[in-house]
Amino acid sequence: MPVRVVIAEDEAIIRLDLKEILQEEGYEVVGETGRGDEAIQLVRSLQPELVILDIKMPGTDGLTAAREITSERLAAVVILTAFSQRDLVDQARDAGVLAYVVKPFQKSDLLPQIEIALGRFREIQNLAHDVKSLEDQLETRRVVERAKGMLMDEDRLKEAEAFSWIQKTAMRERLPMKEIARRVIEDGLRPPAPAGASDQS
Repeated sequence: MPVRVVIAEDEAIIRLDLKEILQEEGYEVVGETGRGDEAIQLVRSLQPELVILDIKMPGTDGLTAAREITSERLAAVVILTAFSQRDLVDQARDAGVLAYVVKPFQKSDLLPQIEIALGRFREIQNLAHDVKSLEDQLETRRVVERAKGMLMDEDRLKEAEAFSWIQKTAMRERLPMKEIARRVIEDGLRPPAPAGASDQS
């Protein structure tokens, strides 16, 4: 699948050159604009992997657009600009920009920066996914431990028996263990009483 790109550059000639370079290299340019505010809208609606922003644009400047795009982790952001002042580079870094290319640029300058930005963005996405997964694991463990404790206290099950029952019930009903544990805690779900238990004195 080709990498999908949105270009936001207010100079039409540069935008056209950029589009031609990217298409020659196998990228798919899915959106173009000369305004920063429109760039944000295009990224949200078209969901590209990469957005190339100029800094000075009407509507919303490129740094503000970059900050909004990166805060939502929508796409990798590359700044392409004629301005190389240190304070702008620092602002771009703080806005989450992953590469900064100064005009006039050569194809040999631009393409490696794009690939580095895409690689970094994928790392960020993977890390965010791992953190979410870890949070889910910790939450599941917390809920299962609580449910297990209730089964041990109220049903006199051993710890291994309580865990095994939650696990087997989840498999039988094709539900996550977290959901079965929630039912134990909130809905009073319990293992069936052993046969003959009510007849014992």
